[in-house]
Amino acid sequence: MKILDIQLTKKDFITIFWVFVAALLYSLGMNIFVKSGNLFPGGYSGLSRLISQTAQVYFNIPISFSQIYFTLNAITALVVWRMIGHKFILYSFLFFALSALFTAYIPEWPVTDDMLLVAVFGGLISGLSTGIVLRNNASSGGTDFIAIVLSQKLNRPTWNLMMGINACILTAAGLLFGWEKALYSIIYQYVSTQVVSTLHQRYKFSKLNIVTNMPEEVCDAIFHACRHGVTKVKCEGGYSHTPRWLLLATVNTYQIHAVIDTVKAADPHAFITVNSVERIIGNYYTVPLE
Repeated sequence: MKILDIQLTKKDFITIFWVFVAALLYSLGMNIFVKSGNLFPGGYSGLSRLISQTAQVYFNIPISFSQIYFTLNAITALVVWRMIGHKFILYSFLFFALSALFTAYIPEWPVTDDMLLVAVFGGLISGLSTGIVLRNNASSGGTDFIAIVLSQKLNRPTWNLMMGINACILTAAGLLFGWEKALYSIIYQYVSTQVVSTLHQRYKFSKLNIVTNMPEEVCDAIFHACRHGVTKVKCEGGYSHTPRWLLLATVNTYQIHAVIDTVKAADPHAFITVNSVERIIGNYYTVPLE
């Protein structure tokens, strides 16, 4: 059985570059803000810091954050290997492997003693690095794998559901190392989650309402741009009383600009409105992760 029979293209090398940048950015955030502020991030980063700190402070056992972080992510990657695209998992593996390496060797460099600034800017950098890898067909691994699998099953974003897991980590951190650090960690995690939610559009949906005189051409254009159905409704202009067609289509938010450009090319006079969609119930095609 060929497991790693993957042909790399120019796009793959671009993705690898961005994964490298994101891993470096993530590690700088860890060593400049998280470690200096003794914060506990979300997901496997926070769990790894919790285990490492607990082992050292309470049992005098020196276990490196990077070793725990890499091990937890590698185990999860093996578990989800058959559930998500292999390229996606390999890119994610590259991210957390580089992150573990950079975090181990980049020196800590505290830039401020203000804990609020540490929490906010640390969260911004963490969310930015995660958003970069997610926009480039990868992830930071760990709970990202879990969130993505759930998003595919439920057809809705599940990043906020991960806050429940993070709450457990923060509760343990507060009990073991003081509630002040745990409370600042909440700010860190909230900022990070909001940045990721803003940057990552794959599991967000938008509805297009298109008024046109060229329904067949516009439908063909939408079918060409993405594999989503279109509902056609006959209508009439309220002022001109001219017959029109109203086309309804739901697409992934990250596809919006490409679909609109395609529609405008087919009918430059088309009138288009865009609405956000809270949730989809029923059959909906999402391009699988490679």
